[in-house]
Amino acid sequence: MTRIFLIRHAEAEGNIYRRAHGHYDGLISPKGRKQIDALAERLRGEQIDALYSSDLKRTVQTAGAVTKYHDLPLHTDPRLREQGLGSWEDVPFGNLSYEYPEQMYNFNNDPANWRAEGAETYADQKRRVRAALTEIAAAHDGETVAVVSHGMAIRAFLADVMGIPSREIWRVPHGDNTAVSLLEYENGAFRAVYCNDAAHLGRLSTFARQSWWQNPTVPDPNNVRFRRLDPEKYPGTYLEFYEKTWKAVHGNLNGFQPLLYMDAAVRRARIEPDGLVTILRPDGEAVGALELDTERGRPYGAGWICLCFVEEAFRRHLLGVQLLGHAVSMFRRLGCRSIRLNVFEGNAGAIAFYEANEFRRIGEDEGVDGKLYVMEKEI
Repeated sequence: MTRIFLIRHAEAEGNIYRRAHGHYDGLISPKGRKQIDALAERLRGEQIDALYSSDLKRTVQTAGAVTKYHDLPLHTDPRLREQGLGSWEDVPFGNLSYEYPEQMYNFNNDPANWRAEGAETYADQKRRVRAALTEIAAAHDGETVAVVSHGMAIRAFLADVMGIPSREIWRVPHGDNTAVSLLEYENGAFRAVYCNDAAHLGRLSTFARQSWWQNPTVPDPNNVRFRRLDPEKYPGTYLEFYEKTWKAVHGNLNGFQPLLYMDAAVRRARIEPDGLVTILRPDGEAVGALELDTERGRPYGAGWICLCFVEEAFRRHLLGVQLLGHAVSMFRRLGCRSIRLNVFEGNAGAIAFYEANEFRRIGEDEGVDGKLYVMEKEI
């Protein structure tokens, strides 16, 4: 008999940016690294004889939880990847729910009937994951193996093992990041001993701050959708967000120059229309804005965030990090190595937010009424 610890990867960009990451090769988040440490302690006393993961960064890094206390080589296998999402790759879940409500329902509740252009089917995903795990189990008879894979891939495989049809996928709970399932393989068959246990996480749980997994038939109100904001067509909307941002930072409008900022926004939007966006909740309420500059940081291989604003009533709803996710997605696509921005020295809340999301201070500029910190995040 072979025992397999089947482990979901730690919290990664797709989980916090609320974007559809299948084969998209996103990175582990700061909390994800802490989850990896917690997983390492959970597995520390286990006998583990071999280690496998998918070849994507988020699973390879999560596998470090095993190698921290077990001297094992890591074997990567692309068959252990997440489902390939085709045209949905790196699209915000809020946009997908708005544009494809029926397919988004299938994605969460009846994956065999989910379709997207260029995407892998549920059946094909199940076949490749089962083939990989069967091969691994057969090669390690009498041993215990750790395998790191992905949420949908694991859920589909567990449903397959337990004979649960696609339309009843709700019977297999979603697994939190670094959740562990224990499988036994004997005489050509798998048995699930337990599924998606995340007792080691405690306050490090990703799910504790999200609600989509509790009732996947209802859109998560905190999964925002992004909409382009054309400053030439909607100058009042743009200036309203910029004015709110200025007041939030400085407490007044001293030094606010609307015509100057409007001219710059028009120029930037003509270069990159996706660089100026608003975010909307499922009810259509616009609750924030993001403005990016593709030119300012070009000599340093950096993208630049000019404006990042969330309405005060929604600042603890995990929306700001989704704005950062849009910036990461766009600037990474354009080949940038990092993202930079200015933060007023007196804006302690914003500084703490950016530092929590891996921005670091690299310099200072002069602002209207004080110093501006230059902060940078590698992408």
